[in-house]
Amino acid sequence: MKHTFFSILLVFLISTLSMAQQTKKRFLALGDSYTIGESVEASGRWPHQLTTQMEKEGVIFNTPEIIAVTGWTTHELIEGIQNSDAKGPYDMVSLLIGVNNQYRGYHIEIYKNEFAELLFTAAKFAGNDFSKVFVVSIPDYGVTPFAQSKDPQKISKEIDLYNKIAREIAEENGVKFFDITPVSKTAKGIDTLTAEDGLHPSSDMYSLWVDVLWKDLVSRYK
Repeated sequence: MKHTFFSILLVFLISTLSMAQQTKKRFLALGDSYTIGESVEASGRWPHQLTTQMEKEGVIFNTPEIIAVTGWTTHELIEGIQNSDAKGPYDMVSLLIGVNNQYRGYHIEIYKNEFAELLFTAAKFAGNDFSKVFVVSIPDYGVTPFAQSKDPQKISKEIDLYNKIAREIAEENGVKFFDITPVSKTAKGIDTLTAEDGLHPSSDMYSLWVDVLWKDLVSRYK
């Protein structure tokens, strides 16, 4: 009798654990250094901070899956996705890309065409559901120490143009566009908001990004 009781209890616990695992949602983040979190710990990346915050609100995700490499342009992200083993459907897919197109001086039409392609790819990962996709704007690295020896005003102006295009394409397809660029500008003169490399956001800055994102996203998935 005792043996039977413990057997039933074990089956119940395994079943409960299995159900808990099944209810966890999947998040795929597509991008470049800003998504992979160059110069910060994995826990400090904004995709990880976002799912941690959402978990506090009762929306549980698995560890974010990330397809992103520092230095990637839109074209390199397209190739990276093609070479990945990521398989949908995902419950949530993010896209943040373009700063390296701007940095390398690529023609803006390249960005326009390839960003649109990437947005549709993101939607495919989400089961062709654009409501499960969101776009994050490109931060303004013109305020960082790295950019002060270059042309900060030119950088800011070009980043604004890239973000205008990204917003238009996103909104044309019913995709939420989160504008974190104004927040990124607050890093000017504040060392703690920039990573040690003097270019990329610190985990503290990524926390400020998450403040822009999480409430809207929680309301979608609760």
